[in-house]
Amino acid sequence: RGLVHVKNPHLDSMEEDVLYHLALGTKTHNLPAMFGDIKFVCVGGSPDRMRAFAQLMQKELGLAGDGQELADICAGTDRYAMYRTGPVLSISHGMGIPSISIMLHELIKLLHHARCRDVTIIRMGTSGGLGVEAGSVVITDVAVDSSFRPRFEQVVLDDVVVRSTELDKDLAEELLTCSKQIADFPTLMGHTMCTYDFYEGQGRLDGALCSFSSEKKLQYLRRAYEAGVRNIEMESTAFAALCGLCGLRGESPSMATS
Repeated sequence: RGLVHVKNPHLDSMEEDVLYHLALGTKTHNLPAMFGDIKFVCVGGSPDRMRAFAQLMQKELGLAGDGQELADICAGTDRYAMYRTGPVLSISHGMGIPSISIMLHELIKLLHHARCRDVTIIRMGTSGGLGVEAGSVVITDVAVDSSFRPRFEQVVLDDVVVRSTELDKDLAEELLTCSKQIADFPTLMGHTMCTYDFYEGQGRLDGALCSFSSEKKLQYLRRAYEAGVRNIEMESTAFAALCGLCGLRGESPSMATS
C-alpha cells in the first residue's frame, strides 16, 4: 500500500499526459488539487448507475446538497462518466475487458499524477450466478478465465503476456464481514469467471450464433461450478490484473441476477 504507481517508464519523458477518454490531462487540469485526497474508487458499467451511487454516497457521508447538482467530471467525453463525493470517486466503465481496460489505464494514471495514497477500488456490477440464489452477492476471491485458470492473457505486440488475477484477500474478508450486517441479500465468496463475450462465451443458447448443444453447455457449467466458479461476467480478470500490478487494493463484488 502507499502511492498508486504506474509501470511505464515512457511517462516520465512526456511533456503532457492526456487522459483522452476521461477528458482530463496533466496540463489542462490540476490533478493533485482535484483528486489528491481520493481514498475510494467505485466503478461499474452504467453511467446512470454510477451517478445514482454517487448520490447515495453524498447522502451517506452527510455532504451538503441533494445529489441533483453532481456534475459529470468527464462531461467533455461521451465514453465514461465520473462523479466525486468527498473521498469517493464513482466512474462508469462500460461493458467488457476492452472498455474497462481503457478506463483503468487512464484512472490509474490519474491517481498516480494526483499523488493519491492507499486507494481502495471496488468494481460493483451484476453477473450471471452459477449454482447460487438469484440476488446473491458474490465476493470474488480470485478471477479466472474461461478455462478456470487464475490468469489474464493479453496480446502485447505479438507476445502473449500472462498476468495474475488474485485480488486483495483482506479486503474480500472485510466485505464479507460487512455483509453480515445486511440481511437483505445472501452473500458468499467464490471464484468469478471472466469471459470475452456475453452470449457464446457464457454458454447462452439465444445469441445470433450458437455452436454447441444444451447438453454441452450444462457439462461445461458443471465443470465451472466444480472448479469453484460462482458467477460469470466480463471484466474481472483485467480489473484484478491492473489493480494488482499498480498497487491498488481491489475487489469485485457483484450481484448474481440468475
